[in-house]
Amino acid sequence: MSQTTTKGTAVLTLPSDTEILVTREFNAPRHLVYRVFTEPDLIRRWWAGQRGNVTVADVDLRVGGAWRYVLVADGGFEVGFHGEYEEIVPDERIVCTEIFEGMPGGEGAGEATRITYTFTETDGRTTLEVLTACKSKETRDIIISSGMEVGMQEGYDLVEELAVELAL
Repeated sequence: MSQTTTKGTAVLTLPSDTEILVTREFNAPRHLVYRVFTEPDLIRRWWAGQRGNVTVADVDLRVGGAWRYVLVADGGFEVGFHGEYEEIVPDERIVCTEIFEGMPGGEGAGEATRITYTFTETDGRTTLEVLTACKSKETRDIIISSGMEVGMQEGYDLVEELAVELAL
């Protein structure tokens, strides 16, 4: 198997007024891509993309368990997200909530989005679908206008590099 990686190949679509769907193929088996998404030491290496350093990557990977990621951005400010795991099928699917800690009222459960990660493998390559379900079109539009797509592309490029590295 070739150990090449790709850059900037995630595709963002809007299946409805309240959803964001990101699809990205990785040149690595899904159990390795899943590891990169669930192991704190690996999350620290990709989650900030090229935009800063991850200072917190707490993962309690069980239904009802919590997660929290914090990065210090290159501009010196801190950005944090947290949520709770609702469903976990190892190497296949993760469903969790996500709250951006900087949103006004962001601590309230009413502001949480639900994220479904689906990992599918074909011929040693993994397709990841990330469906973000928001409470409103306004929340969806705020997420999109935040510049999340650029950071996501950078982060997912690093996910692929790490998964390929794990395969060696």
